Amino acid sequence: MNIALIGYGKMGKAIEKIAIERGHIISAKVDMGSEDTFDSEGFKNADVAIEFTVPAAAYDNFQECFKRGVPVVSGTTGWLDKIDEIKDQCENNDQTFFYASNFSVGVNVFFEINKKLAQLMNGVDGYEVSMEETHHIHKLDSPSGTAITLAEGIIDNLDSKKTWVEAENASEEQVKIEAFRRDEVPGIHTVKYDSEVDEIIIHHSAKSRQGFALGAVLAAEFAAKNKGYLGMSDLLKF
Repeated sequence: MNIALIGYGKMGKAIEKIAIERGHIISAKVDMGSEDTFDSEGFKNADVAIEFTVPAAAYDNFQECFKRGVPVVSGTTGWLDKIDEIKDQCENNDQTFFYASNFSVGVNVFFEINKKLAQLMNGVDGYEVSMEETHHIHKLDSPSGTAITLAEGIIDNLDSKKTWVEAENASEEQVKIEAFRRDEVPGIHTVKYDSEVDEIIIHHSAKSRQGFALGAVLAAEFAAKNKGYLGMSDLLKF
């Protein structure tokens, strides 16, 4: 399979390594300052593009792919105010777009555990839920897309919570998220239910970028064979 990479930073290089190990060809690399690569034969011949860039550039990158009929896999977060437009293009313009706030298989299992725990805690008195996330100092968005997905999983299943807030304090209807940026941490996420007598904690800690990169390549393999707006729940059949 021919894969175009959009963004050739640390994640792009990790994805390249795993893609080649799995027998794929990197047919094009688009990075800051080389946007003319979108018009290259290598890009036009790509079976799928994997996009890991920055929030300000992501939406325009998707449109460049759609113009050329190239399916997109994206792990860029911080642009979701335009997600409905992307879904509309998939539904009405026959485009393919695979989005995940986190491509780690382990994190996506963690998402499901988080939803189930919220369902179990719904109606149980005396517990207050909160979250923490820690990432490397280069991450631009805060809280992380993964943290927001976790918060939404809680809100959808816990009647007492209506919104999330990034702050040290929160109202009774808000899920409190504290976000930290330290060194080169790949990603740590913790959800805690605290009471006067005990606490329940679920926790995921990434050891490296390799899990994210592998998940992105698996998503690319899936997106090349399927149509529409896709996500990890489709790939993993949750």
